[in-house]
Amino acid sequence: MRIRLSIVSIFIVTFFVLVFCATLLQCSHPEVGQHVRVFDKKITKYVGSHYLLYLPKDYYESKKNWPLILFLHGGGATGTDINRVKKNGPPKLIEEGKEYPFIVVSPQHKKNTRFSNDFLIALLDDIVANYRVDEDRLYVTGLSGGGTATWNLAMEYPHCFAAIAPICGRGNPDGARRIKHLPVWVFHGAKDELRSIKTSEAMVEALKGVGGNVRFTVYPEAGHDAWTETYSNPELYEWFLKQRRQPKQE
Repeated sequence: MRIRLSIVSIFIVTFFVLVFCATLLQCSHPEVGQHVRVFDKKITKYVGSHYLLYLPKDYYESKKNWPLILFLHGGGATGTDINRVKKNGPPKLIEEGKEYPFIVVSPQHKKNTRFSNDFLIALLDDIVANYRVDEDRLYVTGLSGGGTATWNLAMEYPHCFAAIAPICGRGNPDGARRIKHLPVWVFHGAKDELRSIKTSEAMVEALKGVGGNVRFTVYPEAGHDAWTETYSNPELYEWFLKQRRQPKQE
């Protein structure tokens, strides 16, 4: 009887130890999935800004460095309610259950402001310093105002990224030469009444004129919402993964 009790006791103790260990393991990796984070670095205007951070489910099990997508929202997601950022793009799809083989960073800017390149670079530097990021596979994409911010960030920091995908954004054609080495995939709706397709056409033509690496997708029946179809297309993410940062040419 004592032997049986001992065996039962050992079994019970072992069971609770395993449960305890599993709980500790789960608690030690609370960041897998999409979670809200606060930017607290010393860039005065942006201290306290919120962003979404998504880590792939295999992030902790795998020891590799991960590619990263920086997603920049449009005007409809500005403010202090971070849930507004989840209404479009990768954050929306993640909330619906989609899994990505990327780290995804989705910052939010407050009303009456725009995305600052200083803020975005400081945020990326912080992520790179604290997570396993493949710095040769940093990608930027954004919609509407975030598409404009995508162009602006790439032109100021042309050798930081592997590829960009601006959606119905406005760029400066005079800066096309700075990013002629950078793979660019541009998207726009032909019936966009909020931001004319001419803004994207101008950037595409400017890049072609300097020998740039550019693709252009036009949705014939789409208005300003050129992003729903774009972010739902697996080809975009496959294209991203094929791109690596090119060495800077002196």
